[in-house]
Amino acid sequence: MPSPDNRLFSAREATAYLGISLSTLGRIERQSLLIPFRTPGGHRRYAKEMLDEYLETTRVQHNSLQEIPVVGESAN
Repeated sequence: MPSPDNRLFSAREATAYLGISLSTLGRIERQSLLIPFRTPGGHRRYAKEMLDEYLETTRVQHNSLQEIPVVGESAN
């Protein structure tokens, strides 16, 4: 039996896991931030590890953006 860490998600399952819409997932793919596996029938599959790496990358980027001061904002 495959371990849960090797699980492949469908596009709909991936959007639920990431908390995004299908159109956002498509945009992320067009930007080559996620590259899904394709089944012989052409369906997209995403490894859990791939999704977790994407979440970690975007979390790090989001945190670094919070540290950038806003122009006109007084420093405390």
